Amino acid sequence: MSESSRSERRRSESTGARQRAHTELNAWRRIVGILANDDARSVYARIVLGEPVDEASTGLRARRLGRLLGDLVGSGLVEERDGGLVASGEMFRSMLAAEPVQRATGIERFLRDGRIDQYPAGAGERRELLEWVAAEAFTPGEELDEPAVNERLERFVDDVAVLRRYLVDHELLERTPSGSSYAAVVR
Repeated sequence: MSESSRSERRRSESTGARQRAHTELNAWRRIVGILANDDARSVYARIVLGEPVDEASTGLRARRLGRLLGDLVGSGLVEERDGGLVASGEMFRSMLAAEPVQRATGIERFLRDGRIDQYPAGAGERRELLEWVAAEAFTPGEELDEPAVNERLERFVDDVAVLRRYLVDHELLERTPSGSSYAAVVR
């Protein structure tokens, strides 16, 4: 085989692999689109449960039922096996394999739905998380009484006293000299 033939073959294989990967990465769109249809979802559920799928049991006309079954088979959700239809988990496995898990980085590792899930053990990471909270909750130089501070911190944690104490300890929030309110530290 000549060098140009080998090179062309590698290029062709690489292009095919990219197209397959692209197709697998976007397969979820087709599946979600199919399952967004109430009739398709109902037919799919019947197949998953091993129930009959015909005009009488689904209440669908033959043409509509045939189109839905074609979509389900074409998407890989359903396979024809031994003269019947069965739900296939292969499409889900291939989609999960094609889409790597996105690991959270930075302070996102310690948040769940914008709330603190756990405090970092490391001092640097804890400081970074607390700086983020202070920037989100307060305006530098702003003075607030304790109930107002607590109200602002409630969106981040249930135990606002601990978070407030951490912010004071890290000098991101300070108690005013009168002791009646808190001020966000100006940096």
